[in-house]
Amino acid sequence: MTLAAPSSSDLPQPGLRQARLPLALPRLGLPEGLALPAAVTLVAMLLGALPFLRLAVAAFAPGGTFAPGAALDVMSSRSAVNATLHSLETAGLSALGALLVGGGFALLLAVTDLRGKRPLAFCLVFSMMIAPQVAALAFLSLFAPNSPVLALVGLSPAPGTPNPLLGRGGIILVMALHHAPLVAITLWTGLRSVPHSLVEAAQMEGAAPQTIVARILLPVLRPHIVAAALLAFVAGIGNFGIPALLGLPVNYLTLPTLIYRRLSSFGPEGLPDAAALSILVAVVAGLGILAGMLAMRQAGGKVEIERPLQPFWQLGRARPFVAGGLWLLLALKLGLPLLALLGEALTPALGVALSWQSLTFDKFAEVLLRQDVTVRAFRNSLLFAGTAALLLALLSIAFAYSLERRMGRFRRAVELVIELPYALPGVVLAIAYILLFLKPLPLLGFSLYATPFIILFAYLARFLPLALKAPVAAMAQIEAHHEEAAKLDGVTLWQMLRFIVAPILAPAAAVSALMVFLVAFNELTVSALLWSSGTETLGVVLFSLKEAGLAGEAAAVAISASAVILLTMLGLDLAGRRLPAQILPWRI
Repeated sequence: MTLAAPSSSDLPQPGLRQARLPLALPRLGLPEGLALPAAVTLVAMLLGALPFLRLAVAAFAPGGTFAPGAALDVMSSRSAVNATLHSLETAGLSALGALLVGGGFALLLAVTDLRGKRPLAFCLVFSMMIAPQVAALAFLSLFAPNSPVLALVGLSPAPGTPNPLLGRGGIILVMALHHAPLVAITLWTGLRSVPHSLVEAAQMEGAAPQTIVARILLPVLRPHIVAAALLAFVAGIGNFGIPALLGLPVNYLTLPTLIYRRLSSFGPEGLPDAAALSILVAVVAGLGILAGMLAMRQAGGKVEIERPLQPFWQLGRARPFVAGGLWLLLALKLGLPLLALLGEALTPALGVALSWQSLTFDKFAEVLLRQDVTVRAFRNSLLFAGTAALLLALLSIAFAYSLERRMGRFRRAVELVIELPYALPGVVLAIAYILLFLKPLPLLGFSLYATPFIILFAYLARFLPLALKAPVAAMAQIEAHHEEAAKLDGVTLWQMLRFIVAPILAPAAAVSALMVFLVAFNELTVSALLWSSGTETLGVVLFSLKEAGLAGEAAAVAISASAVILLTMLGLDLAGRRLPAQILPWRI
């Protein structure tokens, strides 16, 4: 959907004096055309490049002297090797599972005549938007010996039975289901680039739908399939919430959980080891990212498509059965685990069967109204996610304009720096920011470590690429003649941003803000290492409650947080018609 351009009467007209425009800002020694790109580049370097440079220095040049021996010793230690193997194993196998589930889902929604595609896609994306630790806790509750859902159908395991999801198998299963929407979204993007004329030519030759999928669509989509699998693999390498809840209780450590345990055990003294392990995580994830970029290059550049791919597979009598199978998959992936969490939150004590007589909302009242730490965590998560979303929405307007209009051949280099904190695992970013802000800031004399600002800065760095998606797409659709008309009237760059570009990009920036809020509200991987007393977030509190054995209270926090995400997504969906096309991933 193309944003509506302002009418000619709304724009500065050549020869007319714009008396209401404020005076231009001073140029600060730079030509006006270079000031904005220079500022954008500087912010990108401060948020993206500087923390990782500090991480590399701490790992390989402690004290300012190049001495990689200690870092290499940490990377080659038995615990690090085992954690690396566990990370590769769980990430690789879960990526294959995500490819099967997400790929099948994407193809069925894109090429068949199923009904109710938008609700199916919405539920699939919602299952990814809820935090990984919430997904892990939900599956733990579903298969626990005291599971209220399984007890209703007589399938509850006997008391004392170990939870089957603890350990390697559970991590792989839950990560595969949680990352399946990543695969589906990537493949939906690829399917939109397939011209329908290929299908029509095959149909004219008498090819069956399954033949078209197998011999035309899958070969054309091969680069996107590889990229989707690698995206799920990189997400699995950096995932902390699922291995933490399902692996730490049985001492099955991946690289992120090993770093967390080192810092929890040794505090700041463990930072050198954590830096070395973070470099190892970054190398593994970086190889996956590079492989994905190479795979996408094989897809070729942008091609003008006269008519994009349309559904061509008529399911006939099988349509209700296929739809029922997809809804059943969503019930197993999302519905039943959340019902198990809800049941655990509504029962008064462990082992009490859920019934109308035993049902109680006391745990919700406890975590939402009475317990100081959980109330503070809700407030902190709303504050951190909301502030980051607002600041990034404002930044995204200037960034989008600069990248689209002013950067030229340097655009891709700046984009790579911006994407670095989002592409690499969150645990790497957290260690980088700890090292960057641990000592007092130069000239200012105070440290941001153990303050709310370190979490806010990390959120700004991590979610800036997400915030730029909608404004950059909208900026690409705006014709440059609006700006040229303003320049003829003597409007400065800053006035143009405020009075012309900002109003046009405001809807896209608002969408970006809400998407950032969705992801940041339940975030755990970054805040698990950056929080301090008084700055706990929902992800941190949920993890702490589960470790303390307060599963019911943890379930109440998880359900409440998921409800906030669901309401935000519903609000975005209602506004979907007025948003740029392809911004909301579930509107297919």
